[in-house]
Amino acid sequence: MGGNDPGNPGRSEEDAEDVRLMRLVGRGDTSAFENLVERHQSLVTGTVARMLGSNSDVEDIAQQVFIRVWKSARRYVPRAKFTTWLLKITRNLVFNEMRRSKRRGHVPLQSEPGGEDHPPLKDETNPARDASLLEAELQQTIEEAIMQLPESQRMALVLRRYEQLSYEQIAEVLDLSVPAVKSVLFRARTELRSRLSKYLA
Repeated sequence: MGGNDPGNPGRSEEDAEDVRLMRLVGRGDTSAFENLVERHQSLVTGTVARMLGSNSDVEDIAQQVFIRVWKSARRYVPRAKFTTWLLKITRNLVFNEMRRSKRRGHVPLQSEPGGEDHPPLKDETNPARDASLLEAELQQTIEEAIMQLPESQRMALVLRRYEQLSYEQIAEVLDLSVPAVKSVLFRARTELRSRLSKYLA
């Protein structure tokens, strides 16, 4: 019991706690389940939102992820890190939703035309405001560019860029080899760079 993960010493205690909670959840312990949800809600909702766009059913899909966790708890075997297993469930639900949206012809991330107050001209009197506007526009362009990527590239990039996962963890979540993950990330970054070229000039 309690063998430390030599590759990731800082995480082993956290993971051991997740596994302990999952065992309790497997016995129907609802407060252990609430504790697990609290610990990992931001990881799940953040990943879902970045994959599907913030105006999609993020809460609904995150909820479905945790319902799966509850239903699988009795059969849960801690082979990988708990968060890796959790992100695999998230990946499956997100990919299903992306395929459904594609069939419906739904565009996930769109800004409302005229919904936001975008001044048409540069504000010459306030360069700081102008810079922050450009920053916000760049941020939105990055998000939109990420939304255009194929699902595996998008997921790999989100897990690497926002969740700081290792190549090994991303490989487990996506059922790929580590070299395949590196290649997927390389393609994703190349694609992003070409979409963002006007900002990088």
